[in-house]
Amino acid sequence: MASERYPAGVLRTTETYCPDAIGHVLATHIGKRTRILDGSFTYVELMKHYSSSLDDPDWQKENLYERLLRRAKTEDLSEVSGIGCLYQSGVDRLGRPVIVFCGKWFPAHNIDLEKALLYLIYLLDPIVKGDYVIAYFHTLTGSNNYPSLQWLKDVYSILPYKYKKNLKAFYIVHPTFWTKMMTWWFTTFMAPAIKTKVHSLPGVEHLYSAIAKDQLEIPAYITEYDMATNGIHYFQPVTNTSSPAS
Repeated sequence: MASERYPAGVLRTTETYCPDAIGHVLATHIGKRTRILDGSFTYVELMKHYSSSLDDPDWQKENLYERLLRRAKTEDLSEVSGIGCLYQSGVDRLGRPVIVFCGKWFPAHNIDLEKALLYLIYLLDPIVKGDYVIAYFHTLTGSNNYPSLQWLKDVYSILPYKYKKNLKAFYIVHPTFWTKMMTWWFTTFMAPAIKTKVHSLPGVEHLYSAIAKDQLEIPAYITEYDMATNGIHYFQPVTNTSSPAS
């Protein structure tokens, strides 16, 4: 049996079948790893393989992300980018890039979620090498905009440590009971490390303490809702370059 060593002690073999049962299982498992390396796994297969595998989890996770990153740089993602629900909008008062996500414009049940993940990686990978912040607008968002909890968990599991480490603030504007429950669950059981970075804000003007108004480009429906709900000039921001209280 011809074989050679790959990263993290992975044994890659050219043999595709072993006559005895144990050998066949081993060859199948090694074959899966070979497919991870050459990119022939589909996204669903990759997710199932990553979720169910216990050995070398860090190596598998890194290679899964690298494969998705390569796809994100080469595939046509206009189906997602054209929606306009996720984009960079200027920088905050500390010079950190601001990522805007508009929940209402995310058609969770009518979009290719694989391409949504690829676009997320395409947009954020060059940004998360340094500090950054996210402003999530839950304004007028409904159940059709909510992805499944499993998908959110999968995405969080796929993204490398730099995404969590360099995220300095996550602002949720116009929160509801749903966002508060999801935030509590997610930061308690999935991502306790980012709990202190999450800030729920009742209105857009509260963001101006951390992000100058001219740096924040948001759809008209958000500002219209904000004025109808909170009025105008309802909050005087203190521009001390600190995050607003949650």
